[in-house]
Amino acid sequence: MYNEIKSQALNAFKELVETAKLKKGDIIVLGCSTSEICGKKIGTDSQFDCAGALYEGFYPYLKEKGIYLAAQCCEHLGRALVVEEEYALKHNLEIVNVIPQPKAGGSSATTAYKLFDRPVVVEEINADAGIDIGGTLIGMHLKKVAVPVRLSINKIGEANILCARTRPKFVGGERAVYNADLM
Repeated sequence: MYNEIKSQALNAFKELVETAKLKKGDIIVLGCSTSEICGKKIGTDSQFDCAGALYEGFYPYLKEKGIYLAAQCCEHLGRALVVEEEYALKHNLEIVNVIPQPKAGGSSATTAYKLFDRPVVVEEINADAGIDIGGTLIGMHLKKVAVPVRLSINKIGEANILCARTRPKFVGGERAVYNADLM
C-alpha cells in the first residue's frame, strides 16, 4: 500500500507542478488527511507511516525543483502551516509558536516539521497552487483567484484529491488587454 501511495503522490505533484507552471521559489500548500488515505473518516486515525510514504513520494521532487511546501495542520492548530523558515522570512510571514504532533496538527504536518531543514509554523500564506488530499479545505491558503486543476488521477490511497492553481486577477474592462502567459 505504501509504495502505491508514494507513486500516486509523486505523479500528482508532478502533474500539478507542470499544469500550474510552477517555478523555483513558488509554494504549494498541502492539506492531507492520512486517515482518509487509509480509508477512514478524516480526523479519526492519523497515520504517521502513511504520511512518511506520501512525503517520500513527492518531497524530493519538490526540493529538486526548488518549490517550497506549506503543510497545513489540522483544525486543532487552526489550520496553521509548516513552512521552511527561509520562505517565512523572505515573505515576511509571522511565525507562531507550536510544534505539530500526529493528534494535534496531523501526521502530514508533523512529518513536514521533522523533514524540513528549518521548519517554522505560520498562520497564513498565499500559495501559488494547492493539493487537498481527503477534504481538508485548503482554499483559505491560496492566492485570491484559484482555478481548479483536474489531474489524471483523483485519489491517493482511498482519499479524493482536489487541486488548484492560481492566477493574477483580471482588472480593467472591455478595453483591457491581458497576458496569456499569466492565465
